[in-house]
Amino acid sequence: MKNALLIIDMQNDFVLPGAPLHVAGAAATIPVIKKLLELARSRNWERIHIIRQHRRDGSDTESWRVSLFTKGPGVCVPGTDGARIVEELTPTADEHIIAKCRFSAFFQTSLDLLLRRLGVQNVIITGTQYPNCVRGTAVDAMSLDYRTIVVTDACSAQTEEIALSNIRDMRNMGITCITAAELEPLLEQQNG
Repeated sequence: MKNALLIIDMQNDFVLPGAPLHVAGAAATIPVIKKLLELARSRNWERIHIIRQHRRDGSDTESWRVSLFTKGPGVCVPGTDGARIVEELTPTADEHIIAKCRFSAFFQTSLDLLLRRLGVQNVIITGTQYPNCVRGTAVDAMSLDYRTIVVTDACSAQTEEIALSNIRDMRNMGITCITAAELEPLLEQQNG
């Protein structure tokens, strides 16, 4: 089965301390995601970086976030430092980047079309953050009949409690939630 590693919203506006949408647990996941990215590159899995991207005026953001743009410089605006993917996870030229303006990486994007064109069956999800973009993407992936795997130590939330609650809920939906150490054995078993 063909695998795709999704790395969701690992951008400066979410990861760096003091950033406008800083997620407390995001920076701690960088080493795990980096190892998975290296594994994906060595195994020739598809690698897809999912990023938030908004117009400078905020006209394409959620209504409850508009004030970030009208009363401030906005978030995830193309060309700004905040919109950049953290340095440790910089995409290579052969990796895909999909921009989104809502939680799910599938909502009004070309992600499903790309995955189907690439022949992907397994979607391996990493990034930030659990109750929003990770969960939204995982639920939509499962709904679209992808084998959906959330790598628990490569995803983050504001608190451990939020992370654990979301992991429990996703497992109860039938989404596979495992650690990075458990990923390779699971994939080998599946292909064996």
